[in-house]
Amino acid sequence: MCGICGELRCDGAPADLEAVGRMMKELARRGPDHGGSYSDGPLGLGHRRLAIIDLSVHSNQPLVDPELGLALVFNGTIYNYRALRHELEGQGYRFFSAGDGEVILKAWHAWGTDCVQRLRGMFAFGLWDANRRALFLARDRFGIKPLYWSAQRDAFRFASTPQALLAAGGIDTRIDPIALHQIFTLHAVVPAPRTILQGVRKLAPGYWLLIEQDGRQTEQRYWQLMATRPDQPLSEAEWLEALHGKLREVVRLYGEVADVPVGVLLSGGLDSSLLVALLAEAGVSDLRTFSVGFEDTPEEAGSEFAYSDLVVERYDTHHTRFLVPNDQVLARLPEAIDVMAEPMFGQDAVAFYLLAERVAQAIKVVQSGQGADEVFGGYFWYLRMLAESQGTPLERFAKHYFDRDHAEYRRMIAVPFAGEDHTSPWVAERLAEPGAETFMDAVLRLDVTALIVDDPVKRVDNMTMAWGLEARVPFLDHELVELAARCPPDWRLQQGGKYPLKAIARGLLPDAVIDRPKGYFPMPALKYVRGPFLEMMREVLTSTACRRRGLYRREYLDQLLAAPDMHHTRIQGNKLWHLALLELWLQRHVDARG
Repeated sequence: MCGICGELRCDGAPADLEAVGRMMKELARRGPDHGGSYSDGPLGLGHRRLAIIDLSVHSNQPLVDPELGLALVFNGTIYNYRALRHELEGQGYRFFSAGDGEVILKAWHAWGTDCVQRLRGMFAFGLWDANRRALFLARDRFGIKPLYWSAQRDAFRFASTPQALLAAGGIDTRIDPIALHQIFTLHAVVPAPRTILQGVRKLAPGYWLLIEQDGRQTEQRYWQLMATRPDQPLSEAEWLEALHGKLREVVRLYGEVADVPVGVLLSGGLDSSLLVALLAEAGVSDLRTFSVGFEDTPEEAGSEFAYSDLVVERYDTHHTRFLVPNDQVLARLPEAIDVMAEPMFGQDAVAFYLLAERVAQAIKVVQSGQGADEVFGGYFWYLRMLAESQGTPLERFAKHYFDRDHAEYRRMIAVPFAGEDHTSPWVAERLAEPGAETFMDAVLRLDVTALIVDDPVKRVDNMTMAWGLEARVPFLDHELVELAARCPPDWRLQQGGKYPLKAIARGLLPDAVIDRPKGYFPMPALKYVRGPFLEMMREVLTSTACRRRGLYRREYLDQLLAAPDMHHTRIQGNKLWHLALLELWLQRHVDARG
C-alpha cells in the first residue's frame, strides 16, 4: 500500500524532477517506510512505500528491471501474486524480489495490456516501457486504489491524490459544473473521469490508459460486471454453499497475503462481524479487532459497542475500543478534510480518520466490511426502489436516491454555476447498459461499480492511508462480486436485505448481531447539527471566502441555517453539512494554495 506519482513530458524535454519531488512529499503519509524516484529522459516516477509484502529493500520502489527495460510504481496488493509468479517462472522469467509488485512488471512483458485481467486484488500503477517509450496506467475493477491525472500542454502527470497534482503546479482549479451537479445529487460522488476541479481527472475503475511519448492516449475498459442469471439455475441451498465457500476463500486469502499481522475493523455490524467469524472458521487465532464510538444524541446512539462486544466474546479476539468525545471530533475535523482526496459528505469520514490513527499505532493491515451492502443489497433504499413499480428506471432510482432534485439544485446554486441536469442522463445511461437482467440488477451493479467507488471505498482508502494503514475489503473481491451478481436480486433483498450473509452467519454469530436493524457508522453530531458544530458550519458558510466564491444562493443557506435538523436527504444526509463540507474543502485545498 503506497503513494505513487509520475510525469511524462510530451515535448522531448527531461521530466521535471522537482515537480515529482513535490508530489512525493504530498504523498508521504501514504508510505512512511521508504521514498524513491526514477527518471529516464522525459519520464519521472516517484513512490512512497508502506511495506506489507516482502519487507526487504528488494521491493522498494520504483521497481526497475534493466534487462526488460521496465520501471514500475504500484499502490495496492495483488492477492494471487504467488500463483502468477509461479506461472511466469515457468515461462523463464527470473525474479529479484519476493513481492507482488515485480509480478506486474513481468506480467506486462509477458501479456501486455491483458496483464490487468489476470490481477486479483486492489491496485493502481504506472509502468514505463523504455523500449516502447510509453507509460501504462491501470486501476483495479472497483477503484479501491485511486489514480488521478492531469494533462497539460507539454506534460502528463499522475498521482494517488489530487493534492499531489496540485503541489506539482499548473492545475486548472476552476470548478467543473458537471461535477458540481453530481456532487450534490449523488452525495459527493463524482463518477470518473471527472473531479470537482476542471484540471484534475481520474482513471475509471476497470480501465487502463496508455500514453505514448508524443502525448497520444489510448484508453480501454478491461472488465465489466455481468448481472444476469446462469444458464443452469441454482437452488437457494446451492447459492448459499457457493457464496459461503467463496467468502471463506477470500477472507482467508486476504489475511494470508501479508508479511505483517492483519486485524479487523469491527463495527458491530453484520459485515465486519462475519469477517471475524470467517477468519475464525479458517483457523486464524490471536486475531486483533478494533472498534470506535462517539457521543450519543437524543435521536441516535453514537456507538455499536453492545454488538461488537458480543462478537469479541464469542471469538475471544484481542479487542481495542476507542471512544471519541464530540469536542475532539470538531477539533480534528479540519485534519480529516485535509486528507480527503475529494469532498466527502459521508458523516463517517472523520470517524474512520480517528479510528485509523489509533489502529495504525498497533498494526499495519486490517480487513474492513465495506462493499457488503452494495453487493448484497443492505441499504433501505434498495427495498424502496424494488417496491416502486411506476416510472422509468431513472425515475424509480432518483425518487429514492438523489439527494436533491434538479429544481432544488437550481434554488441552491447561484446562477453562474446552475445549469442543466447533468446527473440524470449519466444515471439513465448506466442503468440501461447491457448485461443486467432486471431493474434491481442494474441498480446494484451501478452502485458497486461506480457509486461505491467515490463514496465509502474512497473514504476508507483516504482515511486509513493518512496514517499508513492498509485497509483490505474482501467483500469487493471481484470473483466474489461476480458470483453475487449472478444471484437473483430479489433473493438478496429478502429479510430487509443481505439475506445470503444473514443465512451464512446463522450459527457463526450471535442472533442479536444478525437480526439487529441495519446500522450505519454512527456519527450523530454531523447528522443532527447543533451547538459548536452548527456554529462551525455557520462560520464557514458566511465567511468572506464563501461569499466571494458565490456558489450558493443566500436565501437557500439562510433556510438551512434557520433549521439545520429539518433538512435531510432521502438517504438521511444533512444538507447543511453537505454545503459546509464542500466550501471548507475548497478553502483548504484550493484557496490555501493560492
